[in-house]
Amino acid sequence: MSDRAPGAPAPVRVDPRGPRFAAVLTSLVLLVVLATGSGALLAAQAVVFAVGAGLGLRYSPYGWLYRRLLRPRLAPPRVWEDERPPRFAQAVGFGFAAVGAVGYLSGATWLGLAATGAALAAAFLNAAFGYCLGCEIYLTAVRARARLGHQV
Repeated sequence: MSDRAPGAPAPVRVDPRGPRFAAVLTSLVLLVVLATGSGALLAAQAVVFAVGAGLGLRYSPYGWLYRRLLRPRLAPPRVWEDERPPRFAQAVGFGFAAVGAVGYLSGATWLGLAATGAALAAAFLNAAFGYCLGCEIYLTAVRARARLGHQV
């Protein structure tokens, strides 16, 4: 049984190592942002998040780097995963990075620090432990929506 509507296209599948690689790069960028207070670098990271969320992980600069530099050197993935949860996580990352960039660039450094710290915590969880917080939020929302739909 499928969770998609009749006639809807099949979800895009991704190598789960790609988003984890992206989380490593994101963590490094966010560490540099925290160390330097660079609102411009955080704004650039926000663009990376926006591309991944809006166009798909394969169009993200970090996805491109993974496919070109790392994946050819690895064995094929054992499993492929639905792209929708990590795309949602990219959208959440975009929100935090955008708020943080506005904070840094407007002089509200506390806001930049808080938003960057929250984004770094989520990225680090994925990079170090393979736990995608944004993905889990997405899946929880999908399950809740399904339960509400069955109660009507």
